[in-house]
Amino acid sequence: MPSSPRLRHLPLWTQDLVIAAGTWVLGLLVYLSGMQVLLNGPDTTPLWIRLTELTVLCSLQVLRRRVPLALLCSLVVVGVDATFGPSLPIILVFTDFLYAATLYGSRGVSRLMIGVASLGTLGVVCLAFIATSQLRTAVIVAFALLPFLITPVWWAANVRQQRDIADGERSNAEQLARIGEMDRKAAVAGERSKMARDLHDVIAGHLSAIAIQSEAALTMATADPKMSRDVLESVRENSVSALEEMRAMIGLLREDATNGDQEIETTAPARLAELSKLVESARASGLEVEVGSLVDHPPALPAAVDLTAYRIAQEALTNAAKHAAGGRAVLDISSGGGILTVEVRNDLRPGSGSGDDGGTGLGLLNMRERAAAVGGTLAAGPSGGGWLVRAELPLEGS
Repeated sequence: MPSSPRLRHLPLWTQDLVIAAGTWVLGLLVYLSGMQVLLNGPDTTPLWIRLTELTVLCSLQVLRRRVPLALLCSLVVVGVDATFGPSLPIILVFTDFLYAATLYGSRGVSRLMIGVASLGTLGVVCLAFIATSQLRTAVIVAFALLPFLITPVWWAANVRQQRDIADGERSNAEQLARIGEMDRKAAVAGERSKMARDLHDVIAGHLSAIAIQSEAALTMATADPKMSRDVLESVRENSVSALEEMRAMIGLLREDATNGDQEIETTAPARLAELSKLVESARASGLEVEVGSLVDHPPALPAAVDLTAYRIAQEALTNAAKHAAGGRAVLDISSGGGILTVEVRNDLRPGSGSGDDGGTGLGLLNMRERAAAVGGTLAAGPSGGGWLVRAELPLEGS
């Protein structure tokens, strides 16, 4: 029997207990009214026997979810009732066991119940036809049994189907929610990776130059005051540039780009047009830098490619200044065939390693990620007794 919305909020054993008590009361009212007779003639069975059957069958309703135990036990009570003459309350309660077996049993049991109900109805009709030899009586018996056998099984099968559909939709919704959460985490991780890469480029590039230049200024403070002053000016320029880029980055990361009524001013990202400052900073670090013809007059580039080329050149020159201080580096930027090529060659001193920043691998990794982000490629490694960083960045479709 289907339960009411209020009953569904109760524990399962409480629901079954309420159902059993309710059906017992209804069955008692039927017996007291004398409407329990299904066959012709009076009911000669004592009332206490009928009530005992009803009590046992209603007690089994507490176990209605234990399929097929409850159904088999209820069949015994129905069989006993049939020996005294079938009564309406017992048949009505038995329909609840058919309903529960179809709804709460396994998929195999549920399918079996549909077949049992159909074959049971057909069997009873055949027995009625054999006993009476009248087709009309057999048809009346069939219609009489239809509500008691077919209806509860069909109803439970329909409820089960709807429940399975709801469970499937709920499972799909949970999976979509998990996928959405995974996508969100992946997006957050990707943004954090980009932020870490940008912070590395800003901090490592400028602060590495500052460290190298300040060390040079300390060593030449008395030997060459003018050179020492030039180095200190480059240190200050790198410090200011680092602060400006950090301020711009912090402004972009703020959820609210305003501070009261005062909007935060952001600076434009670094571009190849500012390579001259980068080259002068590298030279102030003691690195001899030779530049190509396009450095001072770069072609018109997409903003992403322009920034990527600048950051790759910045990282490569910073690493060259750290691992080949006092040596020579060649910076060449050219474009052709829809490709912007950035090359930085530098000498390697014995024991200087790969030319990466401090041996951590972050510099090369960041350069490769930047190149890949705009659809380009980057190669770095020993070349002709030195170290070569070469990036190829597409100018279209980046």
